[in-house]
Order: sequence, then structure tokens, then C-alpha cells
Amino acid sequence: MEVIFLLIAISLLLASSFLFLFFKAMKDGQFDDNYTPSIRILFDNKSKKTNKDQPSKPDSYE
Repeated sequence: MEVIFLLIAISLLLASSFLFLFFKAMKDGQFDDNYTPSIRILFDNKSKKTNKDQPSKPDSYE
């Protein structure tokens, strides 16, 4: 029974250390995207079609 308590304690310690390192990396800006904003001008923006642009379909084909 003591082994289970030891394993739970080790797993909680390991999980909390990974969580701490993740938040530290987020605070330092490791996951920030610095590349995409500089090339966003190169992407084509496709206009969204509205209902006015699409031909209307009849409700039934009688």
C-alpha cells in the first residue's frame, strides 16, 4: 500500500513540475508566432460569398 502512495506522490510532483515549466515557457514567449504576421501580406484573402451572390434554388423541383 505504501508503494501506491509513493507512486502517487511522485506522479503529482512530476505533473506539477511539467505544469510549472509549461507556464514558464508561456511567460517567456516561447510559443509566440513571430513568423506569420510578417508574411500575412502574401496570403490571398478570399471574399466571403453572401446569400445575394449565390443563385437561389427552388424549394421543390416540380
